[in-house]
Amino acid sequence: MSADIVFTKENLDACLSRLAKEFRKLNGTKVPAEIVLVGGAAVLANYSFRDMSYDIDAVVRASSSMKDAINRVGDEMGLPNGWLNSDFTRTKSYSPKLLQYSEYYKRFGYVLEVRTVSGEYLVAMKLMSGRQYKNDISDVIGILREQKGRGKPLTLEMIKTAVSNLYDRWDNLPHDSKELITEVMRNEQYDTLYEQYRINERMAKESLIDFEKQYPGITNTDNVNDIIRNLKKRKEHER
Repeated sequence: MSADIVFTKENLDACLSRLAKEFRKLNGTKVPAEIVLVGGAAVLANYSFRDMSYDIDAVVRASSSMKDAINRVGDEMGLPNGWLNSDFTRTKSYSPKLLQYSEYYKRFGYVLEVRTVSGEYLVAMKLMSGRQYKNDISDVIGILREQKGRGKPLTLEMIKTAVSNLYDRWDNLPHDSKELITEVMRNEQYDTLYEQYRINERMAKESLIDFEKQYPGITNTDNVNDIIRNLKKRKEHER
């Protein structure tokens, strides 16, 4: 595997299985570990519309040797540094209640229990993040579409409950995200909206990359959405 590897549902499980074996080598069979998959990895594990992710975001509950196990697996399998990481725990989408509301996914190597996040909680986290240059909104719509196709549609009340469970109150969700999810679920034009937001996200990412080349060091998590919004307005004005 090369440094530019992408994770799919198939190799996700293969990497987790290898991680369990390495962790067991370091700790023996009586030391358990627990990982909660979130973000793109959780989408891969639960849905079919997303076919890849560039890294694995997770909550890790394990001994300190888990870091060594992650690095060893990365070296052996040619994975990029940070292929499995907890960086998202420093973002606003993180909640310490995630473990409480997570669901069992699989057990690997008798020592590693992997859990994941169900649809309404994934939607809640994506809405809290609301990044216009990532897959956040298209993932939300993809989840809604696939849940509907399964005959198990998510309702706005289910999403509001998930937001309240993770972030205490529905009103703690950004205003733009509340408006967006309400409008999306009212229209239910999931196929059209999914393609539209995928295009918007790609364009936003390209514009942001160009902006950061011209103005390095300016972008941060607090101003990135405003920057993208202004870049979009500028492009529309230039047409």
